[in-house]
Amino acid sequence: YDCSNPIFGQTVNPYNPQKTSGGSSGGEGALIGGGGSILGIGSDIGGSIRIPASFCGICGFKPTTGRLSSQGIVPIYRGQKCVLSSPGPLARDVDSLALCMQALLCDHMFSLDPTVPPLPFNLEMYQSSKPLRIGYFENDGYSQPSPSIIRSLREVKALLEQAGHTLVPYEPLRVNQVAVKLIISGVFSDGTTSMLQKLKGGPVDPCLRPQVKLYSVPKWLKRILVFLLKPFSPRIPSVLSAVCGVSTIPEIWKLHAAVEDYISETVAHWRKHNIDVLLCPMIGPAFNLLYCGRLSSLSSLTMLYNLLNFPAGAVTVSTVTAQDEEELKHFRGIYQDYWDKLHKQAVTGAEGLPLAVQCVALPWQDELCLRFMKEHLSNLVEVSYLVLLTDSKVTGRGAIAPPSTPLGPPIPKAYSKDTMPTYPSLKRRRDRGAQ
Repeated sequence: YDCSNPIFGQTVNPYNPQKTSGGSSGGEGALIGGGGSILGIGSDIGGSIRIPASFCGICGFKPTTGRLSSQGIVPIYRGQKCVLSSPGPLARDVDSLALCMQALLCDHMFSLDPTVPPLPFNLEMYQSSKPLRIGYFENDGYSQPSPSIIRSLREVKALLEQAGHTLVPYEPLRVNQVAVKLIISGVFSDGTTSMLQKLKGGPVDPCLRPQVKLYSVPKWLKRILVFLLKPFSPRIPSVLSAVCGVSTIPEIWKLHAAVEDYISETVAHWRKHNIDVLLCPMIGPAFNLLYCGRLSSLSSLTMLYNLLNFPAGAVTVSTVTAQDEEELKHFRGIYQDYWDKLHKQAVTGAEGLPLAVQCVALPWQDELCLRFMKEHLSNLVEVSYLVLLTDSKVTGRGAIAPPSTPLGPPIPKAYSKDTMPTYPSLKRRRDRGAQ
């Protein structure tokens, strides 16, 4: 989930060039987050829309797979059916995401690609103000989010309750098992052959080098390493075993059946809790360079919803504080292993960088997911911009600097109060600020 290639090099974060933009749709994330564009399209098989949105201080939405056409998109794992990819929009606000979806979900697109269900955008659902019953959790039992992400999620939870919504604890089912047995085994059923073939003959980008080295280890040696590492690490041996792939057609069918069963179990679990939507932690804040390729374990926070084929979006709600950085010094993680130590190193030095939460809904309820992002979570961002416009100090270069205790993402340096883009939601913020 990084953004780099041997030709153009590393795409950096618009807030801090020592940090990554995230990926794989990090070019769009950096461009929009830096004020160079108002809308972009990315693709997401494990968080590749949501992670750049989180790292770059914007909004990103992964629709239900099949809601938008995938014609013309060349996937890296074509034919892989366990963990599904989806195209989707990135923008600076949720209204822009919804406008993009509304424009794409039209008769013309349905006629161009008859495999897309002819479901127009449900504007009534998106504009609804009905109170929601919202499930929430702070970690999935496999990946421990950073202290700043958990703090942001708790603040959002409190504000949602103040707004009249019902928040209920929710625990995802067996993510510590599913992350390896279904997600990693599903993506790498071929033993990483497809990925290695696509990279064959060309230079390997530094952000991919750790993964390529691991995947290139012969299977017999991987199995020996699994045996040797088991007493010392609970997660790495299981991942090594999973990337060996499956060896028979019946095993593939069994894997596909297990994914179907897990989706059914999760829907039943969701309905048992009687929730409309789910509030989840996001990966973040933005990582230091060259850490994404070494921290694939964290993708359980986002990749779970590709496995389930649930619509999911990331929306920025806060920024990292000095207190968050202090809390990070005591971070140990769930397993306290090599990956947890890398996670701590990856997010160090992020004061002032954006923080996001993740919003999830059931399949084909994309408009409900967007409505959850907009009506209640993006309001936090609007308040933050208003504070920045009315309470910030102007630097000598004319750019707005964030206040001492920011409530949300600072406006990128490319913007000033007078050069703010004029698309509708931001215009409303400017008008309120002037009043």
